[in-house]
Amino acid sequence: MDSAFLKKADWLIRSAATGDIRPYVFVRNENRITQAGTRHHCDWFPWKAIYKDPTHLSELPFAEMIFHLENSAFGHSNMPMPRWVFYDCAVMPGFVAGFAMKSSSLPQSIRDVMPNPDQSEWVPLSLFIIIPTMKKGEWVAHNLCAVNSLLPEAERLYGLGFLSKAFGLWYANVETCCGMTQWGSPALKLHSHYGHMQILTAYTPVHTYANTITYRSQVDSELWESFFSREKDFGFIERHEPSGLIIDPQNQQSMIDLQQRIQKGEGPFYISAAEMAAKKLMDPQTVYRTKGNL
Repeated sequence: MDSAFLKKADWLIRSAATGDIRPYVFVRNENRITQAGTRHHCDWFPWKAIYKDPTHLSELPFAEMIFHLENSAFGHSNMPMPRWVFYDCAVMPGFVAGFAMKSSSLPQSIRDVMPNPDQSEWVPLSLFIIIPTMKKGEWVAHNLCAVNSLLPEAERLYGLGFLSKAFGLWYANVETCCGMTQWGSPALKLHSHYGHMQILTAYTPVHTYANTITYRSQVDSELWESFFSREKDFGFIERHEPSGLIIDPQNQQSMIDLQQRIQKGEGPFYISAAEMAAKKLMDPQTVYRTKGNL
């Protein structure tokens, strides 16, 4: 754990010594990953994970707090997750990962925003839902949120959301991660740092929100530090070049134009995590392609 970023996350350093905060995996016993954490060379997660089974009645208080986090994060966007979707589509085929804190160690700020925290030994601080697809090695990132969004800035745990997804990808040895978010969303800046982000759909009217991007990333833990350091990704620069196209989050036609090109077999097209980090959310973004792909 010699990362410059991790030195800023004092909660993470302390928890490695005290055990008050640990990663958890909310998963059916049959779905546990064998040889977890062996694909990606990353020393950010030295703890033994807490396992909780969503089919056990004793874990209902923990599940209720996961629901509370998710609904608090996504209720304002009219995309809270129904309980049946959580069970049928998330924890039955996949799992939930994140960090949890011992209820006996909770600061008052977290107690104030979590329902009945003393009903469980551990209280979830974040959640990342990931589901396997029919393609070997490929998973879909369904949801990510953390208690930070409910806390005053001074009480937040630095990097909690990013680390929660990183842990889930690391734990499950994920090779390829797909996901969906909206153009102009802060989530796009975060998700673009787990691997070079290919645009699968630029305009998605089959989704509740048509201005949705579907992406695919080849997971690369070597890139994770750059989310915090803002260092240049020279690998992206070496492999990609501007395509001459842009995506304007305030111009739906730019999304439709790119979608039509994707459907014609042009591309593949990418967006740059470094450019996303440097620009404002609603600024036009350069669309890149693989060098030499004419």
